[in-house]
Amino acid sequence: MNNCIGIINLDENEQKTTELTRRRPLASLPIAGRYRVVDFVLSNMTNSGIEAIGIFTKNKSRSLMDHLTNGRPWDIHRKKDGLKVFNFGDIDPVHDDVHNFLENIDYFDYSKKEYTLICSSYMICNINYNELIKYHIAEGNDVTTVYKNVKHVEDNFIGCQVLNLDENSRVIGVGENVGLKNSANINMEMYIMKTDLFIDMIYECIRGGIYKKIKNYINGNIDKLKVGGYEFKGYLGCINSIGAYYDANMEFLNEKVNKELFYNNFPIYTKPKDACPTQYTETSSVVNSIIANGSYIEGTVKNSVIGRNVYIGKGSVIENCVILQNTVIGNNVTMNNAITDKGTLIDDNEEVKGLEHNPVIIPKKRVV
Repeated sequence: MNNCIGIINLDENEQKTTELTRRRPLASLPIAGRYRVVDFVLSNMTNSGIEAIGIFTKNKSRSLMDHLTNGRPWDIHRKKDGLKVFNFGDIDPVHDDVHNFLENIDYFDYSKKEYTLICSSYMICNINYNELIKYHIAEGNDVTTVYKNVKHVEDNFIGCQVLNLDENSRVIGVGENVGLKNSANINMEMYIMKTDLFIDMIYECIRGGIYKKIKNYINGNIDKLKVGGYEFKGYLGCINSIGAYYDANMEFLNEKVNKELFYNNFPIYTKPKDACPTQYTETSSVVNSIIANGSYIEGTVKNSVIGRNVYIGKGSVIENCVILQNTVIGNNVTMNNAITDKGTLIDDNEEVKGLEHNPVIIPKKRVV
């Protein structure tokens, strides 16, 4: 895949994650204890041998820039190619990513890479893109997009694109999952194409004025382009709402899912943080939970995901919760079905309880 540019396009709609993405992009949202959402797609690209990666982000990206550093954790810190971040566009990519690409068209012209892989960050999986490009070349497609056939989409992947395929896995229509069917081909929004074709799409969108997003151009021209579907059969999570974010964290506690994502295939990398191992005391009890390093546990933790440097006091019971880093939970606190943002303080003797499929969110206290 050395002959391929990887583009991570942060064009996700964050309206349903506002409580956690008001001051950070979705891509830098902490997940699975010590990771960020962007780590998965970024690791998938580097594990597949892609050495030139461009991230097109938006304003309020300080936390993302801090997390990415110079790209060294993903072995893309180099003089040639490596990691480039484009975050100076005036236009929100949720509504218009074509102009952001146009303003940085030189990046694609000068790369000399034959193929371009463009992905969003909010699809969580462990995928080998080498198999995708082999399939793309063998099928002779203009564009190949990755999809997964998902069962029980009445409650999951709501709002995601759905692909209608013919018997040759060619895309003949694109719809939206509104929860009316029990299975669907969910579009993972990962597209591979020739770089020349990608550049032509950008100019065509600008000239025509009809399409302001590349994916919309592809969807609107499936009668002119040969758009094929590549089926992915591994685990897939989608972080497009608070409920989906909570469910994904809970799914990481499933041993099968955890092994597939983090151990069976290629590793998922993240920015390392120097911290001591988590400390447990005589009063602590931890069952079926993910605990990141640097934490201090004196209470009980069940079926929860605990971030870095979290303190849980004596007598506290934390169950079915997602606790982000630097949270301090006092003594004799009861929490169930809750998400705490980074740096939250929960006083002694508090009780926090959400619903099973509608967790309560405790925002970080901020000084205005």
